[in-house]
Amino acid sequence: MKLSQFKFNLPESLIAHNPSDVRDESRLMVLHRDSGKIEHKIFKDVLDYFDDQDVMILNNTKVFPARMYGNKEKTGATIEVFLLRELNKELRLWDVLVDPARKIRVGNKLYFGDDDLLVAEVVDNTTSRGRTIRFLFDGTDEEFRRNVEILGETPLPKYIKRKATADDKERYQTIFAKNEGAVAAPTAGLHFSRELMKRLELKGVEFAEVTLHVGLGTFRQVEVEDLTKHKMDSEQFIIEQKQADIVNRGIERKKRICAVGTTSMRTIESAVSANKTLKSANDWTSKFIFPPYEFSIANSMITNFHTPESTLLMMICAFGGYEHVMNAYEIAVKEKYRFYSYGDAMLII
Repeated sequence: MKLSQFKFNLPESLIAHNPSDVRDESRLMVLHRDSGKIEHKIFKDVLDYFDDQDVMILNNTKVFPARMYGNKEKTGATIEVFLLRELNKELRLWDVLVDPARKIRVGNKLYFGDDDLLVAEVVDNTTSRGRTIRFLFDGTDEEFRRNVEILGETPLPKYIKRKATADDKERYQTIFAKNEGAVAAPTAGLHFSRELMKRLELKGVEFAEVTLHVGLGTFRQVEVEDLTKHKMDSEQFIIEQKQADIVNRGIERKKRICAVGTTSMRTIESAVSANKTLKSANDWTSKFIFPPYEFSIANSMITNFHTPESTLLMMICAFGGYEHVMNAYEIAVKEKYRFYSYGDAMLII
């Protein structure tokens, strides 16, 4: 398939800049992938589609406050530093993006906070905007993380045209977030409230947790018309044996196995055994899923509404069927569903 086949017209007004008032009360479109039938619901209605011993696979990664603002030594110019990932805990080496990049060279020092709570030195250039920096900090790892927490902002995506607030700290995080390491939220999980999870549990639905630390590569634009030439960035994922067992029991019982979000789907599709079951893993994946593709583990999924020409939309088309999904997106635009991270949800069954 070609990149241009994933174009659609998305009015700017449908991009959600704020979350719904209540987590589980965003809108939900239900797409039946065999017939293409569409239903319009509220998110908490997912309850009606799942039963005893069905399995939902959740990504329990936790977003850290990755966006920091520092000042360059001598000039005092304000520099945005986006922490991508920690390369070495002992040396406090980090992969980062800097903006404006042209002003930041190897050897430059950056100062963060009114009283220079953290100081970093640029040690390498990685890409046009990418740098490796070393934080010059003598305290414990706990103290270092606390300072990052104080100085960092919730890394809202750039298309949300406002400053991050205290509310975002809570709402741009799933309620089951545990393992810190993501620079973007696994957004399909944002719709789950504690009450809804309790009600699903009472119905007998089982939850299996996996971890995929979402990197910025998730949002990287595809710049080649021939999709086979696009390279995904690697992201770290972890599946524990106990969690794989929950999923495999569901497969054995021929139950509904639901991947909550594209990140959960990419994780499980990166750890399929020879006999089409899920295996435990601690690895990196750069798996790119686009049509045609045969899925091995999940037979349903929950996802948000994604951008035109994004790798996320391509995965959804592979799962729900290209025609069905593109038709559903056309209807979503017509019906004024909200798009992207803080937007509405879709259940594909």
